Amino acid sequence: MANKQGREPYKRLIVFTEVIILLAVHTVLFAILWNSQYKESIELPFFRRGNWAMIAIYPILMLLVGKLFGIFKLAVARTVDTIFSHIAMLFVVNLLMYFELLLLIRWHYPSIVPLLIIFLIESAYTIVWVFLVKLVNNRIYPPHDMVLIYGDYSPDDIIKSMNERGDRYHIRASVNINEGMNKIMAIIEEHEAVIISDLPATERNDVVKYCYAAGKRLYMLPKITDIIIRSSEELHVFDSPVLLNKNFGLTFDQRMTKRTLDIIVSGLMIILSGWLMIIIAILIKLDDHGPVFYRQERLTRDGKVFRIIKFRSMKVNAEEQGPQLSRKEDDRVTRVGRVLRMLHLDELPQLFNVFGGSMSMVGPRPERPEIMKQYKENVPEFYYRLKVKGGLTGYAQVYGKYNTTPYNKLRMDLIYIQNYSLWLDLKIIVQTVKILFEKENTEGIDQDQTTAIREEQEEEQHL
Repeated sequence: MANKQGREPYKRLIVFTEVIILLAVHTVLFAILWNSQYKESIELPFFRRGNWAMIAIYPILMLLVGKLFGIFKLAVARTVDTIFSHIAMLFVVNLLMYFELLLLIRWHYPSIVPLLIIFLIESAYTIVWVFLVKLVNNRIYPPHDMVLIYGDYSPDDIIKSMNERGDRYHIRASVNINEGMNKIMAIIEEHEAVIISDLPATERNDVVKYCYAAGKRLYMLPKITDIIIRSSEELHVFDSPVLLNKNFGLTFDQRMTKRTLDIIVSGLMIILSGWLMIIIAILIKLDDHGPVFYRQERLTRDGKVFRIIKFRSMKVNAEEQGPQLSRKEDDRVTRVGRVLRMLHLDELPQLFNVFGGSMSMVGPRPERPEIMKQYKENVPEFYYRLKVKGGLTGYAQVYGKYNTTPYNKLRMDLIYIQNYSLWLDLKIIVQTVKILFEKENTEGIDQDQTTAIREEQEEEQHL
């Protein structure tokens, strides 16, 4: 344990070095491509410094685009997410470089084939590099031995979720806060890291301070107030720090920026996907001769009701017994609908909701009024999500699942609302592509549920 803790301060340096090696290889490959395929194609060939400048643009773009895709989160991201983010970064960078070539070469269209070949070579190298880096990092920094400190409610779900990432975390023990601080401090000393969940404020403060004093790594499942306080503005108006939280959602300029992005992105996507929507509409009609679209009341900013539009993926009489979310192996889903849901194509018509202004590209997933009413009974603060427009995609959709519990949805959506930026919107839009290929993001609720509320959980406990 001591050796591992001694290496901990060097983790960021190690990750930085690994990324620099990766970018250096990509830059060398592009330099070879530029010198052999493209530099003589421009009307007035560059001198030596001009060619070096073109090559230097490549790693700069990789750093900027890579930050958007989160390529620097090697230590915490899953292997599949790491591979996706790096390959997506390479695709965007090579596409941008091709657009630059179009500006430089005026009299003909440069061949994109060499760039495609280099992209495939880089992708293959990246996959090998990711596996090697993960192997090395896991050897240098094996999973943390953790102890979970919990309150009055079962920690089983937390333990299961954390241990699913066995490459990073290993909860070896759990202790109830009622055991007393003397026993808890002794157990903390036996482990490398601590995770706390559902603790009363006084006891939680004691544990946090003890871990800080002892130099123990601490993980916390945040309460709603934690998320709100974390986004506060720091003021220095007298000789004591003051935290300011305005609590009114997005500012006017943020809403204008967000609306501009919505119009541009949704407009482009409607144009590009128009042919696909026509084909889907024909297939739905041929399948059971029912309506192509499904309209449903949803809630957006300030509780305003609007009618969301989707491709119909269920039977016409699917909700004869009242509103309910889709379940696992739901027999109400049509044959075409099953494919549409798997690929998230049933959501495409919502681009018109976005373009029209009733939704945003990014935001909390808009809930039905009936479902919202049930969620508020268990999580009274669930309406906090209505400080912004509902979104086609969002923080909870990217980092959660379809059947994520209301409380966890609220926490993730509040993280988005309290930390909103244009950069965050762009990042979520880009990362939405990844969830199209993840089955768990379309997984329905259990057969004995009608909403994402789990009967054995009393969500309000965490508030």
